[in-house]
Amino acid sequence: MDAHYFSQIYECIYEQYARLYSARERQKHLLIRVDSTLVSDTAGKLQSSIGHTSGKKAVKYTMAFDRVLPCSAQAFSGRSYNSEAVALPHLVWQHVRQEAGHQNLYVLDRGLQSGKSLEAFAGQQVPFVCRLKEKRKYELRANLLGEDQRTDLGEGVLVSDELVWLYCGERIQNKKGNVHYRESLLEQDLRLLIVESKQDPGQRYWLLTNALQLSAEEVARAYRQRWDMEVFFRFLKQELHLSHLVSLNQNGIQVMLYMTLIVAMLLLIYKHANAIGYKTAKRRFAMEVRNLAIAIIVAACGGTWTNSSKHKKVVGIFSDHSWYKTRLFCCYTCCLVISSW
Repeated sequence: MDAHYFSQIYECIYEQYARLYSARERQKHLLIRVDSTLVSDTAGKLQSSIGHTSGKKAVKYTMAFDRVLPCSAQAFSGRSYNSEAVALPHLVWQHVRQEAGHQNLYVLDRGLQSGKSLEAFAGQQVPFVCRLKEKRKYELRANLLGEDQRTDLGEGVLVSDELVWLYCGERIQNKKGNVHYRESLLEQDLRLLIVESKQDPGQRYWLLTNALQLSAEEVARAYRQRWDMEVFFRFLKQELHLSHLVSLNQNGIQVMLYMTLIVAMLLLIYKHANAIGYKTAKRRFAMEVRNLAIAIIVAACGGTWTNSSKHKKVVGIFSDHSWYKTRLFCCYTCCLVISSW
């Protein structure tokens, strides 16, 4: 089956949940964490793959996470997407197109260093916070660290707060076909904060943002919350077994990605609604989905449950025949993934 069909189901579930998202949780700047993870194919039989340091073939999963649910995802197997400078902006722009007039703040790690991407984000007014590589060359435009500014940022201490222009490498190909890089200045106002860790003195984080209206404390807090993305990757790999590739072609990999994300969203919504832990939610959700799938299949085939008021109630909920395919598909997807637990 085409992965596009699975992606539509995934987007439908996310949109339904987003409408239930309370105004309190959807803050003025909703933090969207964006990051990638690699999944290696031990058999090495992938039809196409990106490079891997160990020499194995691998697939890159790049996702956006809004603190509760994955709001966008893409599986890359092309070699050009081995670079985070290509994969991360691709997903950010995909998400920006999905949400017109958004006020999201995109938080990324050190994978985003491309000057062209930073310039494009700033030019299209896409707010971001990313970690810059230390000792990156820049031109100082203004010192924003005032005497009355708060330097204690909780887990870190603000060392520097500056308005800067970055130097970037411009790729040039000469007549012989050789490629070299020429240094150029990105004339775009960006804010650079250098924060020193309290737990590890001497460890400094260079945080770059184009959201000039945010305070230094808000920028540092936004970057700390990027860790939620790592926790979500752990959940996908260890609890939902996303680290196992069951298909060797691009369409199959995309199908498995969306199937897993559908189950992840339903499970996270269930966890959030019942205020329980991951493992408890996973166990209860698996049992309820199995029972629900049986009830839907019986009802769709024209069967009736006459011996139990509980089963009558289930049939009543799913009496709208126009939704049978979607609901049955969701249950079928859940059963497929849950069976691997």
